[in-house]
Amino acid sequence: MAVSQRVWFSTLAIVASALTIVGIVLAATDSNPTGVVKDSLALNGYPPKSADFELNASSGSTYSVHATVEVDFSTNTIKANFVVPLALSGVPVEIRMVDNTVYVSSPNFASVFGTPWIEVPHSIPNIYNYSLELVRPDIALITGFPKEVVTKSGFYVTHDFIRHNVAVTTLGASKSANPKVGRLNWSITTGQQGEVTQSELTIASKTNVTKLDVNVLSYNQPTRVVAPPASQVTFKDPAFVERLLGSLNGMILVPANLSHFSSTNLS
Repeated sequence: MAVSQRVWFSTLAIVASALTIVGIVLAATDSNPTGVVKDSLALNGYPPKSADFELNASSGSTYSVHATVEVDFSTNTIKANFVVPLALSGVPVEIRMVDNTVYVSSPNFASVFGTPWIEVPHSIPNIYNYSLELVRPDIALITGFPKEVVTKSGFYVTHDFIRHNVAVTTLGASKSANPKVGRLNWSITTGQQGEVTQSELTIASKTNVTKLDVNVLSYNQPTRVVAPPASQVTFKDPAFVERLLGSLNGMILVPANLSHFSSTNLS
């Protein structure tokens, strides 16, 4: 494989792993009196039709990704724009998830793959259910954390869930690999009407820390995610994604067993 292909292969691996982490994580009336600062993310009791997110993911000193993500719950489509650091510069990457297909594009793809986009068939779950959780997450259903800290700031409420002595492993590790003992912190911040405004997940071992921070930028803004023209796309076998994730073995921490935590938000 040429050097340029190895570089872009690593870029796609980082993007694919970020989506995987998101998958782990990824869940009235306006009674503001006149003169009081209003909650710009208020949903008035209705699930959002769309949402814009800012995502930051990092693991140790070698993995760091920033992304903006548009989700259209009504059409079950997602678009993400990433900046992936490679060497001394940032590489822009765009991902679209449409009709159970993942499309990925980056500036040098045309010279590597022959087209500006590649496509990989990939099952996309029904994301409408997550829009229901964004309206008012059922915090009471989150179990498996012996400690919860509640902090209030203005009309924002942050629930911090903390668990020590958690078995953690790395993304792509074999089933026979021995998990490490680590710590898991998960926080959810809600707004004036109880809607989700931010969520942060930190998984730490003695030697590494993986963080995922998701901020809601807006709800119900116009969005339209479509597949790129077929003439601009090169097909890749689904096993391609597995090879991408395999190149990141040992870098990203994940809980070894999610069954320890009982919540629709962790399923």
